[in-house]
Amino acid sequence: MVLKKKKEVQVDAFFLDHHQLEKLQRFSKAEEQNLASLLLHCAQLSSGIQQIQCIKQITPLMKKMNQNPACDPMVKACLDILGETYFSLGVKNPLKKVLASSLNDLPEQLMVLALESFVCCLQEELKATDVYLYRKVLDNLASCIVDFSLGRASIKNLFEEVLQFLQKSLIDIQEENRQNHGNHIVQTQLMHDLLIAIKVSMMLVQKLQENIQGGLWKHHESFVWQSMCSLLKSSTNFLMDATLLQTVQTTSGLAVILFIKAMYEPVEELPSLVSDLLLGSVKPAGMPAWFVSTCGMLCTERLPDSVLLFLCHGALAMLEWKNGSMGENGEKLLLDIASVLLSLSSELKESSMATSLSRVLAIWTNSALAALVSGSPNLKIKLNGNSDVIGNVLEYIYTHWEHPLDAVRHQTKLIFKNLLQIHQTTIADSNEKSDPFFARLIKHLLSLEWHVKGKYASLGCLVDCVGTENILQLDRTIPLQILDVMNDQSLAPYASDLLETMFTNHKAHFTSSSQESTWIDQWHEIWVSPLLVILCEGNHDQTTYIIDYYLPKLLKCSPDSLSYMIRILQASADANLGSRSTRGALGALMACLRTARAHGHLELLNIMSNGLVSTECIKQGLVHQHNQVCIDALGLLCETHRSTEIVSTEEMQLIQFFMMYNLNSQSPAVRQQICSLLRKLFCRIQESSQVLFKLEQSKSKQELLENSTKRQPLGILQQYKDFMSSVCDKLFEALFPGSSHPTRFSALSILGLIVEIFSAAKGQAQVFQVEQVIDSARVQTLIQCFASTFEEVKVLAFGLLMKLRDVAFNLQGSANLDLLFQAAMDLSTSTKPYDCVTASYLFNFLVHHKGLKHICLGKWVELNPQVDENTSVSTVEKNTLAVIKLLLENVEEEIFQAKNSLLRAAASFPMYGRVHCITGALQQLPLNNLTLVAEWKEMVARLILMTYKLSAVVSPVVQSSSPEGLIPMDSDSESTDRLQMILHEIQPQDTNDFFMQAKILKEHCRVESEKQADHRPMENICTEMRGKEMQTCDVTAQMVLVCCWRSMKEVSLLLGTLCKLLPSWAASDPSDGLITVEQVKNIGDYFKHHLLQSRHRGAFELAYAGFVQLTEMLSRCNSESLHKMPEQWLSSVLEEIKSCDPSSTLCATRRSAGIPFYIQALLASEPKKSKTDLLKMTMKELISLAAPLNEPSSVIPQVHALNILRALFRDTRLGENIMPYVADGMQAAILGFMSPVWAVRNSSTLLFSALITRIFGVKRGKDENSKKNRMTGREFFSRFPSLYPFLLKQLEVVTNTLNCEAEELKIHPSLFLLLLILGRLYPSPMDGTYSALSMAPFVPLIIRCGRSPVYRSREMAGRALVPFVMVNEVPRTVLSLLEGLPNSTSPCIRQNNIHGTLLQVFHLLRSYFESNQRVSSDFEQGLDDIITCIGTKLWLATRPNPCLVTRAAYLDVLVLLSTHLGKFEKQGMQLFGFWEEVNRVISDSELVSGIPYSSAVPGLIQYLESITKLVLSVLSVTAGPDIQGSSSPVAKRIAKPPLSIVHLLHCEFHEVRLLALEAVLLWLKQMNSKQISEGGGGLSCLLTDFEGTLLTMALKEKNLQCFCKVLEILYNMDLRNVLPKTECSIKMNPNELLTWSLNIVDISNSTEVQSIGLKFASKLVLHLLQNHQQISEEVLKKWVQLIVDFCGDEQQTEMLLAAAEVLKSITTFLLINEKLILGLSDTLAMWKCVILLLQNEDLIVRDTAAEIIQVAQYEKKSTKGTGFALRIVSAPVALDLALGSVCEMLRRWGQSRAGVPVLLGWLLGHSDPKTHPEASVPEEDDYLFDKGEVNFWAEKLTYVRQLSKHLLLLISTTHLTLPDQGELNRLSRIALDQAQLVGHLLRALPPTPEFTKTAEFTRLSIQNERISVCLKILDQLKTDGTCKNENLES
Repeated sequence: MVLKKKKEVQVDAFFLDHHQLEKLQRFSKAEEQNLASLLLHCAQLSSGIQQIQCIKQITPLMKKMNQNPACDPMVKACLDILGETYFSLGVKNPLKKVLASSLNDLPEQLMVLALESFVCCLQEELKATDVYLYRKVLDNLASCIVDFSLGRASIKNLFEEVLQFLQKSLIDIQEENRQNHGNHIVQTQLMHDLLIAIKVSMMLVQKLQENIQGGLWKHHESFVWQSMCSLLKSSTNFLMDATLLQTVQTTSGLAVILFIKAMYEPVEELPSLVSDLLLGSVKPAGMPAWFVSTCGMLCTERLPDSVLLFLCHGALAMLEWKNGSMGENGEKLLLDIASVLLSLSSELKESSMATSLSRVLAIWTNSALAALVSGSPNLKIKLNGNSDVIGNVLEYIYTHWEHPLDAVRHQTKLIFKNLLQIHQTTIADSNEKSDPFFARLIKHLLSLEWHVKGKYASLGCLVDCVGTENILQLDRTIPLQILDVMNDQSLAPYASDLLETMFTNHKAHFTSSSQESTWIDQWHEIWVSPLLVILCEGNHDQTTYIIDYYLPKLLKCSPDSLSYMIRILQASADANLGSRSTRGALGALMACLRTARAHGHLELLNIMSNGLVSTECIKQGLVHQHNQVCIDALGLLCETHRSTEIVSTEEMQLIQFFMMYNLNSQSPAVRQQICSLLRKLFCRIQESSQVLFKLEQSKSKQELLENSTKRQPLGILQQYKDFMSSVCDKLFEALFPGSSHPTRFSALSILGLIVEIFSAAKGQAQVFQVEQVIDSARVQTLIQCFASTFEEVKVLAFGLLMKLRDVAFNLQGSANLDLLFQAAMDLSTSTKPYDCVTASYLFNFLVHHKGLKHICLGKWVELNPQVDENTSVSTVEKNTLAVIKLLLENVEEEIFQAKNSLLRAAASFPMYGRVHCITGALQQLPLNNLTLVAEWKEMVARLILMTYKLSAVVSPVVQSSSPEGLIPMDSDSESTDRLQMILHEIQPQDTNDFFMQAKILKEHCRVESEKQADHRPMENICTEMRGKEMQTCDVTAQMVLVCCWRSMKEVSLLLGTLCKLLPSWAASDPSDGLITVEQVKNIGDYFKHHLLQSRHRGAFELAYAGFVQLTEMLSRCNSESLHKMPEQWLSSVLEEIKSCDPSSTLCATRRSAGIPFYIQALLASEPKKSKTDLLKMTMKELISLAAPLNEPSSVIPQVHALNILRALFRDTRLGENIMPYVADGMQAAILGFMSPVWAVRNSSTLLFSALITRIFGVKRGKDENSKKNRMTGREFFSRFPSLYPFLLKQLEVVTNTLNCEAEELKIHPSLFLLLLILGRLYPSPMDGTYSALSMAPFVPLIIRCGRSPVYRSREMAGRALVPFVMVNEVPRTVLSLLEGLPNSTSPCIRQNNIHGTLLQVFHLLRSYFESNQRVSSDFEQGLDDIITCIGTKLWLATRPNPCLVTRAAYLDVLVLLSTHLGKFEKQGMQLFGFWEEVNRVISDSELVSGIPYSSAVPGLIQYLESITKLVLSVLSVTAGPDIQGSSSPVAKRIAKPPLSIVHLLHCEFHEVRLLALEAVLLWLKQMNSKQISEGGGGLSCLLTDFEGTLLTMALKEKNLQCFCKVLEILYNMDLRNVLPKTECSIKMNPNELLTWSLNIVDISNSTEVQSIGLKFASKLVLHLLQNHQQISEEVLKKWVQLIVDFCGDEQQTEMLLAAAEVLKSITTFLLINEKLILGLSDTLAMWKCVILLLQNEDLIVRDTAAEIIQVAQYEKKSTKGTGFALRIVSAPVALDLALGSVCEMLRRWGQSRAGVPVLLGWLLGHSDPKTHPEASVPEEDDYLFDKGEVNFWAEKLTYVRQLSKHLLLLISTTHLTLPDQGELNRLSRIALDQAQLVGHLLRALPPTPEFTKTAEFTRLSIQNERISVCLKILDQLKTDGTCKNENLES
């Protein structure tokens, strides 16, 4: 349902001059239409489209003429005029083509006359001498040549003149370009003219071959020959001129080959000549003189790389490759071009060149395909897949298939596809499927990891060649593997394209080969079944991307599969509803139905009426706990294939149900999707309503409707109107006081959509308009949204009010407007930074009111009657000018006062708010269409002056070396001295000595300032402190700094906005602009000064924002002086950096402060399509400065250069243009890291980090070693070839320092960086023998890095080695490493070397075990060898090795092997030997014999952890059936391990105990979830009689982590096994154990202990109650109170989740039991906890709490049976259901009478002191940035409204007998007292409290509604009670 707008064609009309008009009038006849009168009529039309219709009548009119028209002077005159008109029209004007088409059809006898006229006109055109008019002539020549016979004939007649003109134009344009060097705008224009000139020359030669063929012109004296030589010479010059645009050079390459082809003889030798040119083997001596004189420059040994590329392109495009017309020489040329292109691929790294190269190589493959068709057998051998040429092209493909440029990747795919076709052509006779080349390619591609994007497209191409079936025979799991990849969005599109290719091909294979119908089941099994499993159980991302990318393609290929999917999913939908993390069958069903409906595969009403999906099922989907299921269910309702499909009543009802609960979604993505889907629904309503209006109007509506719908059009339209009204009502209601940010955002966004879609278009009836439901209260609500603390809410409310402004202003009284204006003025000078944003929106809204000046502005400023009376001026412009004038006068006054005391300004009237409002007002003005130019000019000048003054006052603070703390927080002498020093440095403009006094401003300051500004109401500048007579104001350093940097920010943004006022035609008449060139230059100097001198990050970052606006404007400006300014600024700042002048004010700390920003702004504004000369110049300078020179004077420039480079490499706007400098930057960073100066090392590290991100991409996940941010060594070194020798050399230097045998410690600083880079590379199975950049030389060096004395470096060397060793090489490498380890008798044992080697072995083995590429037999043999070798070095794991660190490392290797071998199905004899050796190691360890060390011994803890892991690994393996059930004596020995789990738990080191406990917990969970098969009950034998040990540990354990684990294990154990052991183990009965666990929760400070303690205690309580065991009242009360405490507002998430889990576990037995087990007050307290948790701000807490309600709903469904119940619901629905459940349970328990007062108490909120009005008065100015209560979720009024709804229902259904009269009276009294107090507080608020006291106003409004709802229910209760009493009396 995509709505496309039709593109309107612009046609400019032509006009004739008065001579032409006179001529036509002379010949035209009034009585009949002749050609002259037709033309005259045509010329008088003002519309180009009407003129087109007129011109089309010319030819029919000519053909009707009776007499011989050739003699008619009228015809001649008309043809002359038509010729002149044709040449005057612009090249893009459709009139030109229509005229050409008409003239092509002229009768034969008129063609000669027309030709004469055209030749005359063309002659006139060719006389042009102004270079800037050449373009028009060239365009006309191009138009004549293309599809215009008359034009071509004219050019033939004037062939020599045209040639002469082209020759002249090429020379003149080139000369003009040279003279305008530096003027980029003019040069760009000239380049495009030059391009057209070259193209026209080529067209001339191509289209008019016959004119220049034949022998005549080949005489070297002939004019045509001379002209051709001149054209060839010019083209050669352009080709060699690197300063021209690349497109000009490319086209020149084509022209050179074309012209040589036309001129060179004999033709047979042409391919050889081109070959020699490319290979640099042309001998000028043997060449014709004309060739040497024109193309002599090309006859050199080595042409520039770019020229070679363009010549290759020319040869491929301009020579004839088909039909073998060039013979053997042509074939040789084809192969030569390939070798030249492939040699260029390693040289041309610049992005535009790399793109061109890939394109040319793709053209080469097309040419090769064409040549092969008729080529010689020799060529077929040379282009076979196994040949060197194709091998090299494959190398290019593998290197570039993951290139960062899309264009290169796309071309690479085309090249690969063509290569396969080339190979197919060469083996045309043999079977493709068994071809070894294809087989090898498939094997290689499948062995690649799935994160390699190039793999997908290549496999797709191969599928087309060999078929899906052949690939599936190699590996049937491929579809599943690809689906698994789809949880990564960057890979999902590639994966889905490959799957589509595969399943489409597979289906075609089946349909062509299989006669049976059963093939569809096979196809479903492979392609559909895995999809359904993943949709039901897969993670969120994976399912989303599969639905977005894969599902539509699958349904498009096989629409019939939909019924199969629905059948499978429908069967399990009721049982598998999903959860918060999985979609379940229901979610999968919604997704499939949504996709099918959106793509037109099904009708919703059909499937609902067929019973395939019920309304209840969709309802459950709409409120599902999984966000995406809700969205899919909504999508099912909103998305259709036809945009005019009528919306059914059911759909409307379901949408309303959805909106009740889903507006408050915290996920921005979900909100965006909701809006997007509702937009589609509203568009459908709008479009179908238009159809219905037309139906209603048409006479035969009955017939039309019989088939389409039973409903009448008017009835449907009325339903639409009612539906839209109710939606709007719901949305406006959602803007209630205290509604959350997501709710407001959703409601305003959807309202905005409705206004946009249902806006009244002319002549269209609208089914609905928002204006119909707007009243003054709703306008007020929208205006109140400006007070939101979220700017996006302000933006949406403002946009909505702008669309409805006429209605909005009509509904607002003048008094209200006045109050709003007053509020805006107050807020604009607030000390809270966010208030001025609100003020700005208020001003921007109010300036649209026509009466604003008279209502509000009259009392603030003098009005200018002349401006007011000028009706041509728009209201907005007049009002904006007045508002800006008012704000400007205020801020000027405030700046004057700030000069006296900056401190008082910061505390009372920070000036930035006013400036922010001015900028905001300017930004919504149509700046290019202002009427009051003189007034605005004056205003702009004043504004600029004001910004300079403001900046002068505040800049000393932000430019000081310590801007963050300029006011001492105490008055000691030391602070004062330090302050004096800072003040001396900054010399502020303050005239008083306030800095020396204390920091409290007294009241009289305020009074004085009021006197000074008598014409302006001064705001209250101090915080109100109740109970004090004097007002005081606290000024902190933070306030001063905020005032200053925000002022600087607003100044920068205002100046940036003002720069946009400079018109682009400034060069022609500067007086037209509102801002002068001089002012712009001054603004530029201002920015330069502040960016280079500010020290405060906020100040220079925001100055940068303004400066960027300026530089972008300068780059587009025509004024030469302005255009060159960025270049001058750049040169001067680079000079200043280089000079290292001691007097320089540049900041060398704070990462060079604003300098990188300054340079970034200048470079980023350079036009993208230019040659980026500034970037090249800057990078060259910076790279040279960043290279280390060991001179003290070069340090500061080096630091600046490194910091600037970092900023530039991080700047995405520079894109691929910065990539050629990455290698140099990397070298500078690595060398800088070795500097002795800390500042250089620091900056180098930052640069290095930026480069790693630039090269390998932004890290998306937390996994340091993920495959995503890596690339193959081949790709890395081919993109950065200079890094290959550099890194190799650096690594050699490093390893040489590590290699020396000297004892002293040598640490090389760059080792860390080298290993970081190398660790991100990996070898690819595609690395062939062609690669010169082999990874092999690095391997021995990295192995040597393992000898580093630095522990972290050894670890990194271990990781870095893994990617360099191919998987099949791992066993051999591991064996060689192990053999290199010393024996126990070796004389010299170096522990660092041993440790490094063991780490490398560990990481290699781990990667080997994780890889899925292992071949079984080789793998097992390699493993056997490794086990044998490990046994020979076992001494390293035992006591003879004194180093505990290396013992631990060896044990880690054993643990890895043990864990892996334990997974083997059968334990062979050799493995028994391994286990025996491991047992021996354990027996000899200190764990058995006792630990003789203290914990301070280095490596002890590491060793103990490793040996413990080994023991645990062996225990779990030996408990397996293989060893336990074996009868061999060895197995029996192994089956009795030397240590038991209990032994580990008694160890004195808590690290050992913790590991043992974690293992026990894991085993326990495995046993509980029945993951262990029946035969594998071995784990249970490890845990027999284990409960007593645990209970004893629980009482004695002192370590917190261990204690937590003990409690967790007890919680996971079956209490029926635990409780019988308590008496004998710890001398406690179950009740005492419960008391103990509750006390633990009570006294512990650890949230972890409290959480698990409460869960354990609750499990105990439940167990005891269910088994009818007595628990004392006191203990139960304590337990309930603990749960209540856990649910408090301020509790940590962990505790809230624990409470939610406890409540979930007790729901069935205690909360919804038919019997009231705990008593009413405790049970209701528990329910209150549930309700609190459902309103928690934390999503995970709400979701867990929603599961409590799910349990209740499941119980409800299972007890009630058939009725539908929502089960898996989101928190908003759960809250509603929870309140409903409470009321229902009260009714069931018969406790309504006692329960209703409690619920009324909840409603009133009096039990919650935080909502009490007394406590709700906020301390306004506590914190500068405190925005008050920021509400992300909980909405008190939603809760209140839902509770009151259920309460009223309860009261009405139970016919409640009057509760305790005293209780009701008490509640009434409380409610009335509160009502009185709230009313008083609301009246005491200032006039616009929603803006000035937002938090307090919201709080009181909420309380007001709570009280009124409560009173309403109390009244009803009293009324009901009175009625009942009367009935009883009567």
